[in-house]
Amino acid sequence: MKKTLLALSLASASAPLFAADYSDGDIHKNDYKWAQFNLMYAVNELPGESDHDYLEMEFGGRSGIFDLYGYVDVFNLTTSDSSDKDGASKMFMKFAPRVSLDALTGKDLSFGPVQEVYLASLFNWGGGGTGDVNNAFVGLGSDITVPWLGKVGLNVYGLYDQNNKDWNGYQVSTNWFKPFYFFDNGSFFSYQGYIDYQFGMKDEYSSASSGGVMFNGIYWHSDRFAVGYGLKGFKDVYGLKDGEAWPGAVTTGFGHYFAVTYKI
Repeated sequence: MKKTLLALSLASASAPLFAADYSDGDIHKNDYKWAQFNLMYAVNELPGESDHDYLEMEFGGRSGIFDLYGYVDVFNLTTSDSSDKDGASKMFMKFAPRVSLDALTGKDLSFGPVQEVYLASLFNWGGGGTGDVNNAFVGLGSDITVPWLGKVGLNVYGLYDQNNKDWNGYQVSTNWFKPFYFFDNGSFFSYQGYIDYQFGMKDEYSSASSGGVMFNGIYWHSDRFAVGYGLKGFKDVYGLKDGEAWPGAVTTGFGHYFAVTYKI
């Protein structure tokens, strides 16, 4: 899916809500890591109004100057001939490493709601052959404090289309993970999601100059498991104009995502 789930792990959600300080030279004091398996089912995913199952192997963490997030999706697990993914790419990977400029320089670069500043990158790789997704993004990132939501990731990138060997617009991405209701046994409900919005795309590569997605998920979490539902809104997704990208194209609307998670 997505990017993004978005998603931040429980470990990242518990990260301290104050400016990073690496002036003591200890760049590993905020290190953590997490990984999980998400068994997913998508309903009306766009573009193409596809219903399909997939397994998502999701991971993230912090190690010194590096802040890492990524996932690998494997589609049509039973290789069903009736799946909407039959004959399509079997896999998709997103990898989003960021380099902390605070940790790299040993200086506190925070200001206002900005806790930490990064050199941000993002890679989207399809599992098919020539012509499948092969994009690289590079720009600036940050962790900011937002009322009620807490720590939110905010990144601004330029997009380099590696298939066309050309730059093609920009993307603003944000993600969040907000526990909002706790049970006596320590489990909780969270509101988690992300926004990816592209703009400034070129006519020669895109039928729409802008477009994007917003994912809104409500999940129940325990130490080892999670179960959730997400509503994802699409608007001319990937620069494909609704009704124009191809005959009968549907690239604007809503999709539904159901997830069962095991945390490693």
